[in-house]
Amino acid sequence: MERQHFIQELEQLKMTMLNMAALTRRAVGKAVQAYLTRDEALAREVIEGDRQINNLELEVDRLCLKLLALEQPMARDLRYIIGSTKISNELERIADQAVNIAERTQFLCQHPPLEPIKGMEQLAAVVEAMLDKAVSSLVDLDPKKAQEIRQMDDQADLHTLEVLQTLIDYMVQSTPMAERRLLKTRRSIQIIIISRCLERVADLSTNIGEYVAFIVTGINIKHQEIPPSLQA
Repeated sequence: MERQHFIQELEQLKMTMLNMAALTRRAVGKAVQAYLTRDEALAREVIEGDRQINNLELEVDRLCLKLLALEQPMARDLRYIIGSTKISNELERIADQAVNIAERTQFLCQHPPLEPIKGMEQLAAVVEAMLDKAVSSLVDLDPKKAQEIRQMDDQADLHTLEVLQTLIDYMVQSTPMAERRLLKTRRSIQIIIISRCLERVADLSTNIGEYVAFIVTGINIKHQEIPPSLQA
């Protein structure tokens, strides 16, 4: 009877984690779409939806503490509970980055658009793919996806640098009126911040993959090479 109760509580934790992951992925997708299409209403949806993700993080913490205090889990169950506290924190931070992107987008929507920024759409696509893979690794408890996410992180870094260089070049171009020059600089800075938010989502997605690898294998691969057994 006690074991059955533990299984039910653990299943509730898993469902809460997957719900949080799905909402976080949706928030990032909406934030990126809001930026690319200059959709201020969609940006507002991202900001307003952040409270639900925050509440889910609190629920994950509550469930994990309850399981640790009352059930005394062992082995993989214990790793799942510990890993869940880490992953939920990373998901909440990813959602915060989505809010940051949405807030910058609201500012940009109030002003004329800049010319298309080289590398920005590629950066967004890579980051969203990394987050998709991180969520998939959590759903399937697939540790090999951690290696795939790490490899994609190099692409995200390159696109971030490309965006930064493009905007620096754009800002140093001469503009006749000081007022227009200031506005151009302010818009460019907002886009640079958005690119850094996306880069941060990539880093946090990498972390999620590493925590999934820990849950499944018991091996902490953070800050070190992934063992051959976990490579695709």
